[in-house]
Amino acid sequence: MVCLGNICRSPLAEGIMRHLAAEKHLDWTIDSAGTGSWHVGDPPDARSVRVARKYGIDISGLRGRQFQTTDFDAFDRIFVMDLDNYRDVLRKARTEADRSKVQLLLERQQPVPDPWYDDALFEPVFKLILNGCERIVAATGLSK
Repeated sequence: MVCLGNICRSPLAEGIMRHLAAEKHLDWTIDSAGTGSWHVGDPPDARSVRVARKYGIDISGLRGRQFQTTDFDAFDRIFVMDLDNYRDVLRKARTEADRSKVQLLLERQQPVPDPWYDDALFEPVFKLILNGCERIVAATGLSK
Protein backbone atom coordinates (compact mmCIF):
# COMPACT_ATOMS: atom_id res chain seq x y z
CA MET A 1 0.00 0.00 0.00
CA VAL A 2 1.69 3.19 -1.17
CA CYS A 3 0.87 6.88 -0.81
CA LEU A 4 2.97 10.03 -0.67
CA GLY A 5 4.14 10.27 2.94
CA ASN A 6 3.01 6.97 4.49
CA ILE A 7 1.16 8.65 7.34
CA CYS A 8 -2.46 9.05 6.14
CA ARG A 9 -3.78 6.85 3.33
CA SER A 10 -1.34 3.96 3.10
CA PRO A 11 -1.27 3.17 6.84
CA LEU A 12 -5.07 3.14 6.72
CA ALA A 13 -4.90 0.76 3.77
CA GLU A 14 -2.36 -1.45 5.55
CA GLY A 15 -4.47 -1.60 8.70
CA ILE A 16 -7.71 -2.24 6.85
CA MET A 17 -6.19 -4.96 4.66
CA ARG A 18 -4.54 -6.65 7.64
CA HIS A 19 -7.88 -6.61 9.45
CA LEU A 20 -9.77 -8.09 6.49
CA ALA A 21 -7.07 -10.70 5.82
CA ALA A 22 -7.13 -11.78 9.48
CA GLU A 23 -10.92 -12.12 9.39
CA LYS A 24 -10.62 -14.42 6.35
CA HIS A 25 -7.58 -16.30 7.71
CA LEU A 26 -5.48 -15.22 4.73
CA ASP A 27 -1.75 -15.66 5.18
CA TRP A 28 -0.77 -12.40 3.49
CA THR A 29 2.18 -10.12 4.16
CA ILE A 30 0.83 -6.58 4.10
CA ASP A 31 2.87 -3.42 4.47
CA SER A 32 2.77 0.23 3.50
CA ALA A 33 5.23 2.84 2.34
CA GLY A 34 5.45 6.36 0.98
CA THR A 35 7.09 7.58 -2.18
CA GLY A 36 8.59 10.46 -0.18
CA SER A 37 10.98 10.28 2.75
CA TRP A 38 9.62 13.10 4.94
CA HIS A 39 7.90 10.84 7.47
CA VAL A 40 10.24 7.83 7.70
CA GLY A 41 9.97 6.49 11.24
CA ASP A 42 6.93 8.62 12.10
CA PRO A 43 3.64 7.18 13.37
CA PRO A 44 0.49 7.59 11.27
CA ASP A 45 -1.31 10.92 11.37
CA ALA A 46 -3.47 11.13 14.50
CA ARG A 47 -6.56 11.64 12.33
CA SER A 48 -5.90 8.35 10.52
CA VAL A 49 -5.34 6.59 13.83
CA ARG A 50 -8.59 8.03 15.15
CA VAL A 51 -10.78 7.03 12.20
CA ALA A 52 -9.26 3.53 12.06
CA ARG A 53 -9.85 3.07 15.80
CA LYS A 54 -13.49 4.15 15.31
CA TYR A 55 -13.89 1.06 13.09
CA GLY A 56 -11.99 -1.29 15.40
CA ILE A 57 -8.60 -1.15 13.66
CA ASP A 58 -5.42 -0.11 15.50
CA ILE A 59 -2.74 1.41 13.26
CA SER A 60 -0.99 3.37 16.03
CA GLY A 61 2.03 1.05 16.05
CA LEU A 62 2.83 1.48 12.35
CA ARG A 63 5.80 3.61 11.32
CA GLY A 64 6.44 5.42 8.08
CA ARG A 65 8.94 4.11 5.58
CA GLN A 66 9.90 4.95 2.03
CA PHE A 67 9.11 2.66 -0.90
CA GLN A 68 12.23 0.82 -2.09
CA THR A 69 13.05 -1.05 -5.27
CA THR A 70 13.38 -4.21 -3.15
CA ASP A 71 9.64 -3.96 -2.42
CA PHE A 72 9.11 -5.36 -5.92
CA ASP A 73 10.89 -8.52 -4.72
CA ALA A 74 9.06 -8.70 -1.39
CA PHE A 75 5.47 -8.24 -2.63
CA ASP A 76 3.29 -9.82 -5.31
CA ARG A 77 1.07 -6.76 -5.64
CA ILE A 78 1.67 -3.08 -5.00
CA PHE A 79 -1.40 -0.90 -4.58
CA VAL A 80 -1.01 2.86 -4.90
CA MET A 81 -3.41 5.59 -3.85
CA ASP A 82 -3.25 7.93 -6.85
CA LEU A 83 -1.69 8.48 -10.27
CA ASP A 84 1.25 10.51 -8.93
CA ASN A 85 2.22 7.64 -6.63
CA TYR A 86 1.64 5.21 -9.48
CA ARG A 87 4.13 7.08 -11.68
CA ASP A 88 6.64 7.43 -8.82
CA VAL A 89 6.54 3.71 -8.06
CA LEU A 90 6.83 2.79 -11.75
CA ARG A 91 9.98 4.93 -11.99
CA LYS A 92 11.61 2.52 -9.54
CA ALA A 93 10.55 -0.57 -11.51
CA ARG A 94 13.44 -2.49 -13.03
CA THR A 95 11.51 -4.86 -15.27
CA GLU A 96 8.12 -5.44 -16.85
CA ALA A 97 7.47 -7.96 -14.07
CA ASP A 98 7.96 -5.16 -11.51
CA ARG A 99 5.65 -2.84 -13.45
CA SER A 100 2.95 -5.49 -13.70
CA LYS A 101 2.65 -5.61 -9.90
CA VAL A 102 1.62 -1.96 -9.59
CA GLN A 103 -2.00 -0.85 -9.72
CA LEU A 104 -4.31 1.72 -8.20
CA LEU A 105 -6.15 0.55 -5.10
CA LEU A 106 -9.50 1.68 -6.48
CA GLU A 107 -11.12 0.67 -9.75
CA ARG A 108 -11.44 2.80 -12.89
CA GLN A 109 -8.30 4.82 -12.21
CA GLN A 110 -10.08 6.50 -9.29
CA PRO A 111 -7.61 8.13 -6.89
CA VAL A 112 -7.90 7.97 -3.13
CA PRO A 113 -7.90 11.67 -2.19
CA ASP A 114 -5.19 12.86 0.18
CA PRO A 115 -6.99 13.95 3.38
CA TRP A 116 -3.94 15.76 4.81
CA TYR A 117 -5.37 19.29 4.38
CA ASP A 118 -9.01 18.53 5.21
CA ASP A 119 -10.01 16.84 8.46
CA ALA A 120 -13.45 16.08 7.01
CA LEU A 121 -11.90 13.78 4.38
CA PHE A 122 -10.49 11.17 6.76
CA GLU A 123 -13.71 9.20 7.22
CA PRO A 124 -14.70 9.24 3.51
CA VAL A 125 -11.13 8.20 2.64
CA PHE A 126 -11.33 5.36 5.17
CA LYS A 127 -14.53 4.14 3.50
CA LEU A 128 -13.03 4.36 -0.01
CA ILE A 129 -10.01 2.37 1.11
CA LEU A 130 -12.21 -0.16 2.89
CA ASN A 131 -14.23 -0.69 -0.29
CA GLY A 132 -11.06 -1.13 -2.35
CA CYS A 133 -9.62 -3.62 0.12
CA GLU A 134 -12.88 -5.57 0.33
CA ARG A 135 -12.91 -5.81 -3.48
CA ILE A 136 -9.35 -7.20 -3.46
CA VAL A 137 -10.17 -9.79 -0.78
CA ALA A 138 -13.35 -10.79 -2.63
CA ALA A 139 -11.35 -11.24 -5.84
CA THR A 140 -9.26 -13.95 -4.15
CA GLY A 141 -12.30 -16.19 -4.07
CA LEU A 142 -11.57 -16.83 -0.41
CA SER A 143 -13.89 -14.19 0.98
CA LYS A 144 -16.82 -16.49 1.71
